[in-house]
Amino acid sequence: MLVDPADLTAADHLDAAREMAAANRPFLAHLLAEEAARIIADPATAAGIRAAFPDPNRTRTETD
Repeated sequence: MLVDPADLTAADHLDAAREMAAANRPFLAHLLAEEAARIIADPATAAGIRAAFPDPNRTRTETD
């Protein structure tokens, strides 16, 4: 079944972000959460979503 991306809601994006996080795909989870935050009108809620799914490139640490 094909879905028009314009028809997806913030909840759809958050569900997918949670699935990607559970599948150890943090960058995809971050991107989906960013889209959910973009759709949400409340800035506090959007900030909470962004905090829950931080950019993995900014949070990873390099080791030797």
